[in-house]
Amino acid sequence: MTRKVTIRDLAEAAGVSVTTVSQILNGKGERFSLETRQRVHQLQDKMGYVPDFNARNLIMKSAQTIGVLVPNLGNPFFSMFIKGVQAASRERHFIPLIFGANHDQELESYYLQELIKRAVDGLIIASASITGEAIDNILKKNGIPYLLIDQNGGPSLDRIRIDDTRGGQLAAQHLVALGHRKIAVVMPDQPTQNLTVRLAGFRQTLQAAGIAFTDANVVHSPMTKLGGYQATAAIVAQQPTAVFAINDETALGLIRGLHERGLRVPEDLSVLGYDDIDLDEYVVPKLSSVHQPVVTMGEQATELLIKRIHNRRQSGQTVDLPVDLRQRESTGPVDSQK
Repeated sequence: MTRKVTIRDLAEAAGVSVTTVSQILNGKGERFSLETRQRVHQLQDKMGYVPDFNARNLIMKSAQTIGVLVPNLGNPFFSMFIKGVQAASRERHFIPLIFGANHDQELESYYLQELIKRAVDGLIIASASITGEAIDNILKKNGIPYLLIDQNGGPSLDRIRIDDTRGGQLAAQHLVALGHRKIAVVMPDQPTQNLTVRLAGFRQTLQAAGIAFTDANVVHSPMTKLGGYQATAAIVAQQPTAVFAINDETALGLIRGLHERGLRVPEDLSVLGYDDIDLDEYVVPKLSSVHQPVVTMGEQATELLIKRIHNRRQSGQTVDLPVDLRQRESTGPVDSQK
């Protein structure tokens, strides 16, 4: 059986010590000649030497890894977010370890503890079920830098802020401009803070336009395609001319449910989503949505966390990201007969 190439093999081939090879490969070889450094790197490529990860950790005192915990790996929003995390991690020479907690607090706690056991340098948590107790008992007690994305567990020192108030306002302004006055909303029954803010901006804009909107106009359902689909009957019962789904997955499920009932979008009912996931351009009708820069969120979250890992004492970092409206085919003028 082929034996794995070791650092000792590489050192012997290069005619230098193991310490010299280790320092050169770990970016600390400035005191060695250019010729020596080039020879080590060329032989590394030729021999196919891959540094031992655990040994490298002992030398560098860092695993160069970050843990990423999201609610649902199958959700296109989080797929886009992870794309940003991966891009920024690679640029900074970190490896992201990514897990989906499936909205399960027990599973979430298990993954958090396992990531800490594996000495990750920091954590990005985008799970709605994270609690302040979990943060205090698992993260703070272990001194792990972390960053929360739009969730309930209390603000982290570093923050990515999306203007959800503005997002809700844009959604309402768009539907009002199209002449809609009977509007329903689909959102979960235990919304995270960012969703509550989003709904508040939406509600305030409708009220400013003189449009009645009460809690009875809110249909509660999970933020999934199935949740949107299951909300169809309750939405139809309200007889609105437009629906604001609190995220795109919910909107897509709702459109499917409306289609099965013989209702046309947007001719019979306009549907507006939120997030602007990639899938919006490939469904029929194309989904109108409030855009938030999800890939950029992942990139910026990773940048902030790595900066925190390198400097634990720096003051809190905040990045503000904008939102805007992307009108497509699922929203249109209200039918005058309604």
